[in-house]
Amino acid sequence: MLLHIIARGKIGRSAEAELVERYLKRVSWPTRVTELPDSGGRVPAPIATPSVTVMLDEKGKQLSSMEFADRLSGWRDNGIRECRLMIGAADGFDDTARAEADLLIAFGRMTWPHMIARAMLAEQLWRASSILANHPYHREG
Repeated sequence: MLLHIIARGKIGRSAEAELVERYLKRVSWPTRVTELPDSGGRVPAPIATPSVTVMLDEKGKQLSSMEFADRLSGWRDNGIRECRLMIGAADGFDDTARAEADLLIAFGRMTWPHMIARAMLAEQLWRASSILANHPYHREG
């Protein structure tokens, strides 16, 4: 299954960009990152179908790392070929976009800059792939 991060805004050459790259290199599934302008710009059509769309949104569910890994595993095992992980611009997503998503997730109730959210998402994708590979790094506690 392709893990496709679609994010508003440019991360450029930064410490956050290095973290994203470092974690995505460790993910056992193929990954892709698409950057869109902060406003406007069309979200690309799915690369592979069937696909699911996950949006990082303050109104989303707060999943544990194990729950997130289980979701990814379930989609993979049920034939989903692409998981599109959306990160919005400063104003987030509107209600129409939220309604079209298959899942809304939040990294807590605090507000996070989109560059940090991208690094956190990359880390959670790596952690999920580690959990599913029974890697001893992750400890649930």
